[in-house]
Amino acid sequence: MQIFGVDIGGSGIKGAPVDLDKGDLAQERCKVLTPHPATPDGVADGVKQVIDHFGWTGPVGLTFPGVVTGGATVRTAANVDKSWVDTDARTLFSDRLGGLPVTVVNDADAAGVAEMQFGAGQGRRGTVILLTFGTGIGSAVFMDGALVPNTELGHLELGGHDAETRASSKAKEDHDLSWERWAGRVQKYLAHVEMLFSPELFIIGGGVSRKADKFLHLIDGVRAEIVPAQLQNNAGIVGAAMRAAHDHAG
Repeated sequence: MQIFGVDIGGSGIKGAPVDLDKGDLAQERCKVLTPHPATPDGVADGVKQVIDHFGWTGPVGLTFPGVVTGGATVRTAANVDKSWVDTDARTLFSDRLGGLPVTVVNDADAAGVAEMQFGAGQGRRGTVILLTFGTGIGSAVFMDGALVPNTELGHLELGGHDAETRASSKAKEDHDLSWERWAGRVQKYLAHVEMLFSPELFIIGGGVSRKADKFLHLIDGVRAEIVPAQLQNNAGIVGAAMRAAHDHAG
């Protein structure tokens, strides 16, 4: 079974049909740049461009980099245009895609669902936290496999700052940090999250997960196991498709 997944990020919009039996992309993904400013209309145009690239006409799952309630309404928009707040994203995207069935979910929650089903979280019980390091820091918290949605732990205060402004991969680039210095910031952030939630496992996702060998070994002082996401930066696409399949089964 194939369903289309789209991952909307602060820098790029990427998507592909997903083979839900394998938990992997069925075709090479298409990516377009996120418009700036990332307004609802601009992002919807980018999503349509990705969908049209494949000529897709079935259900679509989309991630959004912020809190999404009721499978439709955007409540926060830290890394996209503030005009997203209170937007009915499901209606916006469905209308732009000619009435296709649409599911919208928080981006890190989608990545987490995919990792728990097909990746590094398979079979893991207790508290598992996936953290995506990209333009910001996304989070997905699981207790015995059940998702606690819209946690947004990237906005915890760390040293008087929003954590994602200090420890995201964008912060690494903006401040031209070495892997060692950035890993030190990530370590402080993980220790803070661990103090609050006591997870058994941290899964590190986002684009930086492809370079886990450059920084994970530099992190110590954290008791939880720390592993890179197995689906890497495709986890959001896969998770979005999984949620759409659930919502539009049959």
